[in-house]
Amino acid sequence: MRRKVGVLCHITSLPSSNTESGKQFVDFLESVDISAWQMLPITPPDFYGSPYASSSAFAGWDNLVGGCNDISMEEESYWLEDWALFSTIRAAHEYRPWTEWPIELRDRHPDAMVEWREKIGPEISNQMRFQSGWLELRNYANERGVSLIGDIPIFVAHDSADVWAHPHLFQLEQDGQPSYVAGVPPDYFSEDGQRWGTVLYRWDEHHAEDYKWWRERMSRMLRLFDTVRIDHFRGFHSAWAIPVEDENARNGFWQEGPGDKILKQIIDEVGDTSKIIAEDLGIIPSEVIELRKRYQLDGMAVLQFGFDGNLSSNPHYPPNIKEDLVVYTGTHDNDTTKGWLNSLNEDSLSIIQELVNSNNIVVNDIIQLALNSNTEMVIIPLQDLLGLGSNARMNTPGVAEGNWKWAFEWDDLASIPSLDLG
Repeated sequence: MRRKVGVLCHITSLPSSNTESGKQFVDFLESVDISAWQMLPITPPDFYGSPYASSSAFAGWDNLVGGCNDISMEEESYWLEDWALFSTIRAAHEYRPWTEWPIELRDRHPDAMVEWREKIGPEISNQMRFQSGWLELRNYANERGVSLIGDIPIFVAHDSADVWAHPHLFQLEQDGQPSYVAGVPPDYFSEDGQRWGTVLYRWDEHHAEDYKWWRERMSRMLRLFDTVRIDHFRGFHSAWAIPVEDENARNGFWQEGPGDKILKQIIDEVGDTSKIIAEDLGIIPSEVIELRKRYQLDGMAVLQFGFDGNLSSNPHYPPNIKEDLVVYTGTHDNDTTKGWLNSLNEDSLSIIQELVNSNNIVVNDIIQLALNSNTEMVIIPLQDLLGLGSNARMNTPGVAEGNWKWAFEWDDLASIPSLDLG
């Protein structure tokens, strides 16, 4: 089987985060027979640079690309005005959270909105330029045999246009503050768990609207990308709810999600299940895997999770990896493979040594294990292709500062070895 090989590299990791730089990167991918480019969310990041706590689930980060403003935005009407209002008002109020705005703005009084609608023209133009530039990049990639894979965080930031515009869809108190925040319990990433601070959904309200917000969100993503990875897919089954006052995630509890109800709506909207990758990592009960499989969605296997615990039941152990998984050497939340190898204990190293028949394990050995797996898609972080150490790590979960900053130089790409694609 010839593997489809993709690279994981956020557009901010390019030497310049713009359309022309993106095209140059596509040219490189085509030259080395890499046919997919996965990136992180392209919505506006938070003040720490995280793309997973954006102020919008829909808007493009206009700093990334620039096109023209002569493009129809009719398909974006569901979210565009709300984002433009939110962004304009927030900037005028020194970027304070919407819960701290004057009550008439916080609560979207109709008379107050009339005045601000007259001021949103520049932000509308920003989104038009983003749309134009991004679609130009996508078309350029597709014409050269490169598909774009986007990333959709399952939860959204409290201080976002979505929560402000649709408060009834989220678990909020009367004053607009969250009742609980999302995260995950202690796991292999963090002994305290992860407290993301994003808000939880009122799934009954979404159900009453036939999950319109989510259907619109998926449609929007597939206008920008060829495939979408749903980050924390488990959240459709159940979500870890953390008391707002808690500093870590230890005292959370699982809230039931809509499961089949929302997946039926999403799949109906998308039409083609091959366009979705379900990130099913972490503490995953069998019901989540069964949910994914019922809708014929590909899940994920990450080799850095494959060499500890009970190997016979470890889904990430290379001989166990199933055909319905996309294989990664690591993700944006992992250390680089070189950094990970340097931290392994002797037991895990010996397992890898036996698999690759070598006592001197290097990054390319792990990449080749991924390429030899019994799956149709392999995605390799660019840092691993470059053989970089921990100083090139993209993100450390649970740590707010110092992430999302790694970038390469064009000359670095010359060091990437030829891949045995099988």
